[in-house]
Amino acid sequence: MFKEILLAVDLGEESSWSKALPTALELVRNHEARLHVMTVVPDFGFSVVGQYFPKDYEHKMIEDMQRRLREFVTTHVPKDVAVHDIIGHGPIYSEILDAAESVKADLIVLASHRPGLQDYLIGPNASKVVRHAKCSVLVVRE
Repeated sequence: MFKEILLAVDLGEESSWSKALPTALELVRNHEARLHVMTVVPDFGFSVVGQYFPKDYEHKMIEDMQRRLREFVTTHVPKDVAVHDIIGHGPIYSEILDAAESVKADLIVLASHRPGLQDYLIGPNASKVVRHAKCSVLVVRE
């Protein structure tokens, strides 16, 4: 049923993958699918903000995140699982949706924190992914 599974993680937040990764791995094994693990480096949003950082700051952030994602995959994804790592750069939900289309994902797996009043039912990024994804989305509660 699923052949391409995209797992979105925040490497700085263990709760974004501690339950979602085992869930994605189980689905990958059950469906003999390929796993795409992605993380997103947010952009500054406004050029006025970016002017206060060194010119190559975002480039260095992306390089560091690539290294960290490779370490994450090496450490947490079993060697027998076909895996591809992806770095997004921009608005989180938008980058997840773009990556899902790019890899032709059948399923997006992501975690969502317990809701507060400001983001009732699921977090704002997870909510946007659920609403706009062209494939199935599995939201794993932390």
